[in-house]
Amino acid sequence: MDKALQTMIDNMPEKTGKSLNEWKSLLKTMSFSKHSEAVNFLKKEHQVTHGFANTIVTLSKEENIDPTDLVNTQYAGKESLLPIYESFLKVVKSLGTDVAIAPKKTSVSIIRKKQFALIKPATKTRIDLGLKLKDKPFTDRLGNSGPFGTMCTHRVQLSDIHQIDEELKQWLQEAYHAAG
Repeated sequence: MDKALQTMIDNMPEKTGKSLNEWKSLLKTMSFSKHSEAVNFLKKEHQVTHGFANTIVTLSKEENIDPTDLVNTQYAGKESLLPIYESFLKVVKSLGTDVAIAPKKTSVSIIRKKQFALIKPATKTRIDLGLKLKDKPFTDRLGNSGPFGTMCTHRVQLSDIHQIDEELKQWLQEAYHAAG
């Protein structure tokens, strides 16, 4: 877990009056159709600051979701991309024991002390790999971040397992080291 997030959770009882588990228990008794509704409820009814409210709601949702289900949903109808995804994960896991793989609704974050890569099935035939590579020039293959915006600095488009080659592994290694 990210150090800043852990500090926030540790400070929660003092700053908000309840522990994270107490907030989660409270939210389980409520029904909100949108994330923002739950955040606004905590802010208005319990005077929780926006940062704490957003964190509480986000962490309350995450524990109810199986990461495997998130990945399966991402690749539904795009199963032909799974070998690329699985091969990429093998490379990521070989970088070090401090790598966290965090599936989200539409992508999978690859995190060390901070996120350094993001993998997302973009189309039925292509995976987009976002990388954080500060001051690295763009090339035909190592393009600008595109749809990843500020989450990543670069994007590599993968449509074949053989594209997970030495060059890509080197970029991944660079991003991993920069995130430490």
